[in-house]
Amino acid sequence: MQSTTTVEEAIRNRRSVRRYQADSIPLDRLTRLVELGVWAPSGGNAQTWRFVIVTRPEIIRALHAVAPGMLSIPPAVIAICQDKKLAFQRGGKLGQECTSVMDAAMAAQNIMLAAFAHGLGTCPILSFHSEAVARILGLPEGIEAELLIAIGKPAEQPVPPTRTVGDVLFINQYGDTNGKQ
Repeated sequence: MQSTTTVEEAIRNRRSVRRYQADSIPLDRLTRLVELGVWAPSGGNAQTWRFVIVTRPEIIRALHAVAPGMLSIPPAVIAICQDKKLAFQRGGKLGQECTSVMDAAMAAQNIMLAAFAHGLGTCPILSFHSEAVARILGLPEGIEAELLIAIGKPAEQPVPPTRTVGDVLFINQYGDTNGKQ
C-alpha cells in the first residue's frame, strides 16, 4: 500500500466523496486504514476506540437505511466506536463525554487522509440513528458508534473549495492579525 501523495497534498485535496464505484475494497487495505487510524493522538493515551469494518452489502444497506447522512451506498464502511465505560475509567466524565469523541475524530482524520493517499474516497457520517447502528453492528452495551466513514473508489472527485486563513487567523490575541503587541 505505497503512496506518493504528500501529507500536505492529502490535506488540501481530500474531499467528502458521496458517490462511489461499485468496486469492492480488499479487506487488507481497509485493515491497514484502521491500523493507521490507531496511530492518531489519544487523550491521556486512553485508546478506548473500537473499529468495525463493514463490507457485506446487506449490512451496508441496513446502515444506509438508518443514516440519512449516507447519501449513497459505498462498498465499505468503517464504524469508529468508543468504549464509553472504559473511557470513563481512564478519563472520568471528561474522558467519556469529550476526549473519546475527539479521539474518534482524530482517528477518522488519519483514516481519511490515508485513504485519499491511496486513491480511495471517504465521507465521514455523523447523521445516523445510534441505537439502530448499534443493533445492526451487534455492538455490546457500553460501546457506542461515534462516526461512520463511507469508503470506496470515487465515482467523481469533488473540487476543493477556496480556503484562506485571512478571516480566521489571529496572532497572540483574538482580533490581532499582524502580531503587534
